[in-house]
Amino acid sequence: MGNVNLAIIYYSSTGTNYQMAQWAESAAKQAGAEVKVAKVKENAPMAAIESNPAWKEHYEATQDVPEADNDLLEWADAIIFSVPTRFGHVPSQVQQFFDTTGGLWAQGKLANKVVSAMSSAQNPHGGQEATVLAVYTTMHHWGAIIAAPGYTDEVLFKAGGNPYGTSVSVDQDNNMVEDVQGAVEHQAKRTVQVAGWVKNGLNG
Repeated sequence: MGNVNLAIIYYSSTGTNYQMAQWAESAAKQAGAEVKVAKVKENAPMAAIESNPAWKEHYEATQDVPEADNDLLEWADAIIFSVPTRFGHVPSQVQQFFDTTGGLWAQGKLANKVVSAMSSAQNPHGGQEATVLAVYTTMHHWGAIIAAPGYTDEVLFKAGGNPYGTSVSVDQDNNMVEDVQGAVEHQAKRTVQVAGWVKNGLNG
């Protein structure tokens, strides 16, 4: 069996979910996965981006990060999504990306992908869990296999104990409040592990 191909797809306006994606990338590589990190295409008008200095700075700093596309989804055995919450749901940019996957879905090419999700908001009860579950709603339609962290490691409690997927709150200065790096790393390694089981079973 070859290595697990893991796509880490994130959307980030000020950098929180980008940082979580980077932690996940490092841990997944340690677990032996082939990893590609990609961002969801930004569709907000430049006027909106430029009105927020932190957003503008992050937008310009990540110009070299490739954008997620259907080819990446087809390549991947497993996918980790890291997205902020917008009114308890995914940002419009992420929903637009999901809406482009109908062709792959119709061909059955999204079935049996192993998927996990993470999220962030500006307060501990700002909709992170609902956002992770919103990602999973789409994943159920894909026929994907959800690899939630549950309570499979004590490090999750240090990060707030979200069983659906690691979530973090962010203060007014865009600093993460909870210490979630360990939980992100565990979730990434668990996703790779489950994807290895699935890939081995499919090819066995």
